[in-house]
Amino acid sequence: MTRDFRWLLVGQTTSQFGAQVSGVAIPLLAVLGLGATPFEVGLVSAAGTVGFALIGLPAGVWVDRCRRRPILVASDLARAGMLGSIPVAAWLGVLTMTQLIVVALLTGLARVFFDVGYQSYLPSVVGKDRLLAGNAALETVRASGQVAGPGIGGWLVSAIGAASVVLVQAVTFVVSAVSLLAIRASEDVVRRTSSGLWSEIREGLVYVARHRVIRAIAVSSAMNNVAFAVASAVNLVFLVRTLRLSPAWVGILLAAGSATAMLGAAVTPRLARRFGSERIIWGSLVLAGGLGLLVPLARPGWLVAVAVLGFAAGELGQIVYAISSVTLRQRIVPAYLLGRVNATMRFLLMGLFPLGALLGGAAGSAIGARGTLWISGGLIALSWVPVWLALSRPAGN
Repeated sequence: MTRDFRWLLVGQTTSQFGAQVSGVAIPLLAVLGLGATPFEVGLVSAAGTVGFALIGLPAGVWVDRCRRRPILVASDLARAGMLGSIPVAAWLGVLTMTQLIVVALLTGLARVFFDVGYQSYLPSVVGKDRLLAGNAALETVRASGQVAGPGIGGWLVSAIGAASVVLVQAVTFVVSAVSLLAIRASEDVVRRTSSGLWSEIREGLVYVARHRVIRAIAVSSAMNNVAFAVASAVNLVFLVRTLRLSPAWVGILLAAGSATAMLGAAVTPRLARRFGSERIIWGSLVLAGGLGLLVPLARPGWLVAVAVLGFAAGELGQIVYAISSVTLRQRIVPAYLLGRVNATMRFLLMGLFPLGALLGGAAGSAIGARGTLWISGGLIALSWVPVWLALSRPAGN
C-alpha cells in the first residue's frame, strides 16, 4: 500500500463514517423533529440526487479537462460548509424542511463533481493493474465506518439531537479535503482542444450506448438505483413506525447490514479469483435480490431479525456488485474518456434517483411502507438479468 493510497483511504474512511452518522440523523431529524411525512422524506432524498440529472453530463467534460484532485477538494469543502448550516439553524430555532431540502440539493451538486472525479482519479493513484484491489480496499475500510456509523449515529441522536449530529459529517468532509491535499501522485490528464461542450458530452453518451457490457451494467445499475430510491423514502418510516424501533435500534440494524458490506468488500478479490471477475458481477445481484425480499416480511418483535438478514444480504451483494462493475468500467474505458463515461453512468443512474424517491414517497403514502418495499425488492430481484445476458455472450462490443 503506497503512501498516497493510505492518504486516500484516510480521507474516504473519515467522510464515509460521517456520512453514515448523518445518514441516520438527517432523516430522523425530518421524521421525529419536524414531523415529516413519507412524501417529505422522499423530497429530501430526491433533492440530494437531482444534481446528477441537472449537471451530471457537463461535470464529466470538466473533469476530463481539468486536474481531478482540486475538484475533489473543492467539493469536500463546499459540502462541509453547507452541512454546517443545519446545526446552526437548529441552535437558532429556525430550522425548516425547506432548509433541509435546499442543503440536500446543494450538497448533491457538489457530490456530482466528487463522485465523477473520484472514480476518474483512482487509476492515477493505484494504476490500472491494481484497480480491483484498490476499490476493494477502499470499500472495506469505508464499510468499517459504516458498521460503527449508524449505531453511533442512532445513539448520538438520542443523546444530543439529530441536528447536532450533522456537524460530525461537516467536520469529516474537512478531514477528507486535507487528506487529498497530502497526496503527491501526478495525474496524467489528457488535455485536448475543446470541440464544444455538447460534442464532448456526446462522446461519453455514445460510448456507453454502443459498448455492450457497459450498456448492460448501466441498465442493471439503473434498476438497482431506482429500487434503492423507492425504498429510501420509506425505510426509516417502516423501521420506526411499522416495526416500532427506537433511533438507537435503527442505527444498530443498519450497522448489521454494513458489517456484511465490509465483509463483501474484503472478499471481493478472492471471489473474483475463485469465480471470475465478470461472473461475480451478476451473481452478487442474484444474492442481493433474492434475500433482500425478506425485509418486507418483518414484523415487530423477534421477526425484526428477518429484516436484519434481508438488509445484510442486500448490502453484501450490492457492495460486491459495485466494486466489480466499477473496476471493469475503469479497466475498459480509455483514460481520456473516463470522466465523461463516469459522468454518463452517474447521470443515467443517479438521475433516476429523484424520480424513484418521489415515487417511493407517493407509494408509501398510498399503499404503506411495507407494500412499497415489496415493489423495491422486486426490481432488485430482476436486476441481474441484463448484465448476465451481456457477459454471457462472446467478447466484443
